[in-house]
Amino acid sequence: MTTFQVPQRMNFAAVAPKVFKAVLALDAAARAGLDPVLVELVQIRASQINHCVYCIDYHISDARKAGETDERIYQLSAWAESSLYTARERAALALTEAITRLPDGVPDQVYNEAAEHFGEEELAQLIALIFTVNAWNRINVTARTTPGIR
Repeated sequence: MTTFQVPQRMNFAAVAPKVFKAVLALDAAARAGLDPVLVELVQIRASQINHCVYCIDYHISDARKAGETDERIYQLSAWAESSLYTARERAALALTEAITRLPDGVPDQVYNEAAEHFGEEELAQLIALIFTVNAWNRINVTARTTPGIR
């Protein structure tokens, strides 16, 4: 089997270190207090939607380290049809999809469902996590960051 390697356009961290460090700080602040497995599920799902191969690879590895099962990782792209996710995870994933696909808006039903499962401060953290992973996706898709390299 021949693999096709898409060439990386730039090393964003090296070219824009202040911006990179700022996004790292935002990332750390956004994930504070959230369940590590939920963090990775949200980040994988947003990365799937955004076609960020680097972030998918990165967060699947982190999800496994956090104790996530392969079965749940494999079914994540079809989470709404799967019985493997809790109501809380489903609410977080629905919110992830709505925020990631922002031109479609965030429906009241999706927001209200998330608000039922997350207190206001935790919901704010979740929203921050979602917009932060979307920033990472945009950086890594644009720079064509090579998967598997950390």
